[in-house]
Amino acid sequence: MDVAVNLIGSKLEQDLMQVIQEAKDAGVSPLLLIGSDLAESERCIEVAQQYPQLLYTTAGVHPHHADDWHNDSWQQLTKLCTLAPVVAVGECGLDFDRNYSSREQQLAAFETQLALAAQLQMPVLMHQREAHEDFLNILSRYRSSLPAALLHCFTGDKQQVADYNALDLYLGITGWVCDERRGQALAEAVADIPADRLLLETDSPYLLPRSMRPKPKSGRNEPKYLPYIAAFVAELRQQPTQQLAQQCYQNSLRLFGLELAQ
Repeated sequence: MDVAVNLIGSKLEQDLMQVIQEAKDAGVSPLLLIGSDLAESERCIEVAQQYPQLLYTTAGVHPHHADDWHNDSWQQLTKLCTLAPVVAVGECGLDFDRNYSSREQQLAAFETQLALAAQLQMPVLMHQREAHEDFLNILSRYRSSLPAALLHCFTGDKQQVADYNALDLYLGITGWVCDERRGQALAEAVADIPADRLLLETDSPYLLPRSMRPKPKSGRNEPKYLPYIAAFVAELRQQPTQQLAQQCYQNSLRLFGLELAQ
């Protein structure tokens, strides 16, 4: 299972059926779509409803769009989260690298969505970039009330892994780990992630594994390339690829409560 696919609103959407089928042919299924704002979350739901058990989705507001969070957003998001394909609240969190939304609004939108996930007793899918301490501070106040929590596209180091292990987070690993320029700290830390809290994701169409050979001519990442990331991570963790892939798949089903659906 690929637990983070930016299928809607990206260049993958024009090839939607092909992307889904080629992923399935590669043994990557189901796919979890990510909603980055309320409108996109609604569109993700519409598409996921057309592909039952092949597509699931989150619903939430990314920190880049936190300035769009308003008084009616809680009610709107609550309604979206009641719909069948939605298995987690998110993508929510903090991004102090780009700061496309004010930090004040990011903090408020993140905390509010954590509170909603706790109220609905739904897992939460989160984003954190250059905001580790603030992220940790807010999440620690809500973690005991959340059934499960995933920090997707984790790019941190051993200390961050230790901090997140203490909060019993699932951590999603992308092709970032394959990048010898900026992924070295992550490569050294992946062995510290508990086996039952490790997830794999492409975050496609972004983060095409830099070490992939041959590289696709399109230059875009796709869910069908998830097995490459699995093999790379398995080597780092010194375990058979199939064993790691199966463990991550079971982790995904457990996290999103999909045991009965598969």
